[in-house]
Amino acid sequence: YSRMVIKQVSEAKGIVIEARFKATKTTFDELLTEEVNIPLTEAQQVVYGPIQDAMNSHEHKTFLLHGVTGSGKTQLYLRATARCISQDKTAIILVPEIILTDQIVRRFVETFGDEVVVFHSKLTVQQRNNNWERLRRKDSHIIIGARSAVFAPAEDIGLIVVDEEHDPSYKQEDMVRYHARNVALWRAEAHGCPVILGSATPSVTSYYKAKQGEYHFLELPNRIFEQPMPKVTIVDMKEEILHGNYSVFSDAMSRLIQHTLDEHNQMIILLNRRGYSTFVMCRDCGETIMCPHCDVAMVYHQAGEELRCHYCEHHEPIPTVCPKCNSKRIKFFGSGTQKVEEELRRHFKSARITRLDQDVTKNKQLAEDILHDFGAHKYDILLGTQMVSKGHDFKDVTAVGILTADSVLNIPVYTASERTFDLLTQTSGRAGRGEKPGSVVIQTYNPLNYAIIKSKAHDYIGFYNEEIQNRKALGYPPFREMIHMVVRHQDMKTLESIANRIVDDLESYKGNQDILINGPYEAPIKKVRDMYRLAIMIRGTDLTNLKEYIYNSWIFTQEGLLIDVDPV
Repeated sequence: YSRMVIKQVSEAKGIVIEARFKATKTTFDELLTEEVNIPLTEAQQVVYGPIQDAMNSHEHKTFLLHGVTGSGKTQLYLRATARCISQDKTAIILVPEIILTDQIVRRFVETFGDEVVVFHSKLTVQQRNNNWERLRRKDSHIIIGARSAVFAPAEDIGLIVVDEEHDPSYKQEDMVRYHARNVALWRAEAHGCPVILGSATPSVTSYYKAKQGEYHFLELPNRIFEQPMPKVTIVDMKEEILHGNYSVFSDAMSRLIQHTLDEHNQMIILLNRRGYSTFVMCRDCGETIMCPHCDVAMVYHQAGEELRCHYCEHHEPIPTVCPKCNSKRIKFFGSGTQKVEEELRRHFKSARITRLDQDVTKNKQLAEDILHDFGAHKYDILLGTQMVSKGHDFKDVTAVGILTADSVLNIPVYTASERTFDLLTQTSGRAGRGEKPGSVVIQTYNPLNYAIIKSKAHDYIGFYNEEIQNRKALGYPPFREMIHMVVRHQDMKTLESIANRIVDDLESYKGNQDILINGPYEAPIKKVRDMYRLAIMIRGTDLTNLKEYIYNSWIFTQEGLLIDVDPV
């Protein structure tokens, strides 16, 4: 019962005695004094030294830890967290996705037991309140969670870790916009403690700051037991079509899948699309079935036999005739995860296959069960979207297949190449983390793109050098700051008038300042939820004054305006 209920009953019965107690918790005296239970390799010890020094001196420093996949970054996080607890301070450990919290939580709970609390957006109010109370009483010193955990109510922070710091999931895109990495840096500075930004593929901006001396650079260039990086094969799908192979699987991919099954190993297959087919089109007139509320094609989902919009969740039955020409020749084009799963089951009948995408992970417990069962080798193949590429460590996974390497490359954002390299490198890194060597097959229609070529060699430095030159030539971050605006309205003429007025106002304000304003122009998706959208892009070497002007002007209060500072 709550304290208030107990008090009321006590007073009604004439009882005036009030008892208080504190929950017991596990102690780790030996761990906290010598940290001997978390051994480090020689390379890890070299990297840990500067972190330990910063923690001992209670000094705020930002460390960029560039460690290849499988190099033992989590072991360093554990060791640094042990030192943090020994100082009776709180550690915050951030991961990019809720689905990854389960795996890292297990590692931390095995080491620290009751010291760990979990924060993420799926917690109930009661669970969140219980966690807050444990932190307030200092029963727990370790906070693990996705981006919202950076706001956890910790009063004495001694360490913040941002794992997979490159991941765009750390950017909150809805409602109040923020980047958890930036918030982590601000909180660490306020508490005078170190921050560890860890990644096998650091963001271009973070790596640039490390090279400029703003961050302290640490490196783990090899896997923890010196296992070789997986061998990567790039397949040009245009060549496959010329040779008569119209399947979703190239010959090299099919051979890798069969070899993996024959050797009783496991495989991860990445397809960055969910649903059954990408779009539905009439073969006679070419009409694509579009969402009535958004300017996007509807996606066919086999479960429920329906078309669904992934932006507004509008769904409707599959049409029997074309709404434009009444033809019955309706055909499904493209391949989603559901369709690829069906193809896998048809071609590899003995394989035990499971799928992990947003349709599945709406149920967090189901997603955790799938990952747990895959880790226990109850499945041979894990098929999924981007979430299968992040942070997973399965010792029996010797093969990785990437079906559509170009899907991220074609997104109209300046970070498209960076996201492609990150996705391919991170997913490839899931293979060969145990005793057996790994193999990767990447299918693409653009095999000469530098992001794909560099990912084959696991060459982050080579990719960075080419990407940073392009960023500098085009005036993108980290060389210039950016503000991206999206103006929305149900009426297109009214929208154009508002957007043009905003641009005119900003052009008048900037004067001779080094600020470039592009727009208004159609947003990549020009209508979402019955609202038309126009975009405005602002770039400049220093936008501090412009931000203040926007905040205090009529622009900031304009209904339907979205402002994204430092878009990713």
